[in-house]
Amino acid sequence: MKNVGPAATAKLAFALGLALMLQACSEPPVPPTEVIRSVRTTVVSEPASGKLRRYSGVVEAASTSNLSFEVPGNVQEVLVEVGESIRQGQVLARLDPSDLSLNVEAVQANVGQAEALSSDAEREYARLQSFAARDPGFVSQQALDQARVSVQAAAQGLSYARSRLRLAERDLQRAELLAPFDGVITDRSVDPFQEVSRGQKMFAVHIEGAMEAAVNIPESEIKLVYLGLKGGLHFPALPGESSQGLVTEISSAAGAANAFPIRLTIKGSDARIRPGLTTEVSLLLGDNEQSSAYLVPLSALGFGAGSDGDFVYVYDPDVSAVRKTLVQHSGIRGDNIMIEQGLDAGDIVVTAGVSFLQDGQQVRLMEQ
Repeated sequence: MKNVGPAATAKLAFALGLALMLQACSEPPVPPTEVIRSVRTTVVSEPASGKLRRYSGVVEAASTSNLSFEVPGNVQEVLVEVGESIRQGQVLARLDPSDLSLNVEAVQANVGQAEALSSDAEREYARLQSFAARDPGFVSQQALDQARVSVQAAAQGLSYARSRLRLAERDLQRAELLAPFDGVITDRSVDPFQEVSRGQKMFAVHIEGAMEAAVNIPESEIKLVYLGLKGGLHFPALPGESSQGLVTEISSAAGAANAFPIRLTIKGSDARIRPGLTTEVSLLLGDNEQSSAYLVPLSALGFGAGSDGDFVYVYDPDVSAVRKTLVQHSGIRGDNIMIEQGLDAGDIVVTAGVSFLQDGQQVRLMEQ
């Protein structure tokens, strides 16, 4: 075998290196994997002014409907359970149709009799008209009038019988209880073989996704609550889960213990927030025209360069992303800074790693 000299070896190594470089250049670069950063947050609630109050409440469905049969009967089948999702038009329960079917058959027989009576009355009136046309003196005018009245009465009886048949057939169709809209069964008050009356509650159904917090406000503080007031919501059974609410309903009458019921619509609630869940609602009470400052940790503040103002990152639960929000502050109190403009009670603010975030970036919340 012929020996290869050092020069040839160097040329071979150079050629191999060049080939590897060309191959690497021809391959498309691997796109970087997007990393969803975990962030620590706090809910804006502690004011530098105003009155912060916390109330215990319960999550309720924003839209609830009680379903019942429109006819009485004996329940034959119950096809859904509490917690089950349903779709519009789905059969939820059935009554025993035996009695309703017999009623349809009975009314059908009445319709047949009414049709026969109507046909007889029409034939008799036609016969008398024929005789009167051949010989006017053969049939009296009174007989003709009576025959015409009999035709009208028979027609009305037939119309009534047919209306009863339509009602009986409709009642038979109503032996099936159908879902009026998409939703979730939250309560069931019926079992098979149970005798039920018309209008008796069978199920409670609520529309998925629309949630409210029901809270009672003492009479001494209800005057400080107004429609549109924002609040923060915490859920003891869901560590780390926070949300925002907006007061959308204030009762005009006091309930138990002279407390006034109010409701807050929950923004961006996820599937874990369900009816019956306990919640703690934080409200900053005061004149809705006055401006209030909020205390947030100093670590939440980002400093703008040049003409850019200082900012914080507010977490938007609807899109699981942060929004860069310009703020105005008026001083430091301990480890907190007082934010006068840019934040509202209930806002979820990032408190760590602000320098590594960008506006609109997807993030996930760390458990508190």
